[in-house]
Amino acid sequence: MRQVTLPWLQGLFNKILKNPLFRRVILNSGYLFSATGISAALSMFQSMLAGKLLGVAGFGILGTITTFTSVINRLLSFRMGELVIKYVGQYSQTGDNQRAAAVFKAAALAEMAASILAFGLVCLLAPWGARVFTESPALTGAFTLYGLIILANLISESSTGLLQIYDRFRPVAVLNVFQSALTLGIIAAVYLLGGDLTGVLVAYLSGKVFAAGGLSIMAFQEASRQWGSNWWRTPLGILRPQTRELAHFAVSTNLSGTLSLINKDSDLLWLQFFRPSSEVGLFKAALAVTNLVQLPVSPLPQATYPEISREVASKNWGNVRYILRQGSLIAGGFTIAATIVLTLFGRPVLQFLYSPEFLPAYPALLILLAGFLLANTFYWNRTALLALGRPDFPTKVNLLLALMKTAGILLLVPRFGHLASAALLAGSYLIGVTVSVFKANQIMSQQEQMINRGVEV
Repeated sequence: MRQVTLPWLQGLFNKILKNPLFRRVILNSGYLFSATGISAALSMFQSMLAGKLLGVAGFGILGTITTFTSVINRLLSFRMGELVIKYVGQYSQTGDNQRAAAVFKAAALAEMAASILAFGLVCLLAPWGARVFTESPALTGAFTLYGLIILANLISESSTGLLQIYDRFRPVAVLNVFQSALTLGIIAAVYLLGGDLTGVLVAYLSGKVFAAGGLSIMAFQEASRQWGSNWWRTPLGILRPQTRELAHFAVSTNLSGTLSLINKDSDLLWLQFFRPSSEVGLFKAALAVTNLVQLPVSPLPQATYPEISREVASKNWGNVRYILRQGSLIAGGFTIAATIVLTLFGRPVLQFLYSPEFLPAYPALLILLAGFLLANTFYWNRTALLALGRPDFPTKVNLLLALMKTAGILLLVPRFGHLASAALLAGSYLIGVTVSVFKANQIMSQQEQMINRGVEV
C-alpha cells in the first residue's frame, strides 16, 4: 500500500506546485499558516479562558466592546495595505523606486491621520455605545480603554502591505505568534487571579501594542533596505499625476470596507441591540468555532494578492488563472473536509471549548459553515478585483448587500435572534462571493480576448 500511495501523493503535490509563482504563494502561505495555526490555537485558549471567566453574558459584552472599536476603526480605514501592495508592487516592478517610496510614505501618513481620528471618535461615542449596546454606562471606560488599540495600530496596515510585497512573510508570522502568546499569558494570569473584563481587555491591548510596534519597526527597516535610509524624504509631489487614481483606489476600498461592516462585521452589535447578551455570547462562540475552518485559508489572500498584482501588471493572464484555480482547489478541499468534521462533532467541540451552556450555538454554527464554504473556496474574489483595477466593484456589491442585509436584520433579528444573524451573514457571503467571482472571470476573459485579437491593453 505504501509503495502505491506515496508516489501518487508525490505526483499530486508536484502537479499542484509545478508553477514557481504558486510555489511562492504556498511558501508564504505556509509561513502565515504556521503562525495562524499557532495563533489560532492560542486565541482559542484565550477565548476559552475569557468565556469561562466572564460567562455567556459577559462573553457577549466582551464581543460587543471589541466589535464596537473594530467597526469605528474600519469605518475610517482606507485599507492602506491593499493600496501599498498594488502600487508599491507596480512601481517596484517597473523599477520606479522613488514613486514606490512616495506611495508608502503617503499611505503611512494617511493611515496615521485616520487612526487618530478613529480613536477620537471612539472616545466621543464610548458613552453612547455603553448605554445603547450594554445598557451599562459604567462600561464607558472599558470602551475607551479598548479603543487604544487603534492608536497602537497607527500604521500597521501600510507596514503589513510593504512587508508582504517584498515577501517578508516569515518575520510577520513570527511576530503574530509572539503577540498571541503574550495575550494568552496575560489572560491566563487574569483568569488565575480571578480578574474581570478590564483584565481581559488589557491583555488584548498589550498583545496588539507589541505586534503593531514590531510591524512598524520591520517596515521601516525594509523601506531603508529597498530605497535607502533617506526614503522618508521622498517628495509626495511626484505622485501628483497619479493622485486621482490613488485617491479613487483608497476611497473605493474605504467605502467597500465601510459597507462590509454591515454585511460581515457588525452582527454582534445588531444582536446586542435587539437581543440579550447571552445570545451575543452564543453567536460569538459559533463564530469562533467557524473560524477554525478559515484557519488554513486565511493566509492565502495575503500571499496571493501580491503575486496576482504583479502578474496582472505584466499581463500574464495564464499565470493569474493558474494561481487562482490551484488556490481554490486547495482551499475548497480543506473546507469541505473541515465542514463535515464540525457538522458531526460541533456539539462536543462547543462543550469542550466553552461549557455546556454554549451548546445552543450549534445550529448557528451549521448555518455559518454553509456561507464560509463558498467564501473559503473563492477566497480571492475581492483581491482579484483589486489587482484587476476594479476596486469600485466590491463597493457596489457591498452596497447592494448592505441594503438587503439591513432590511433582513430589522425584520428577522428581533424575532429569531442569533439564528437570523447567522443566516444573514452566511447569505451575504454566498451572494457577494458569487457575484464577485463572476465579474473577475469576466474581466480576465475580456483582457485575454483583446490580447488574442492583437489589441494593446
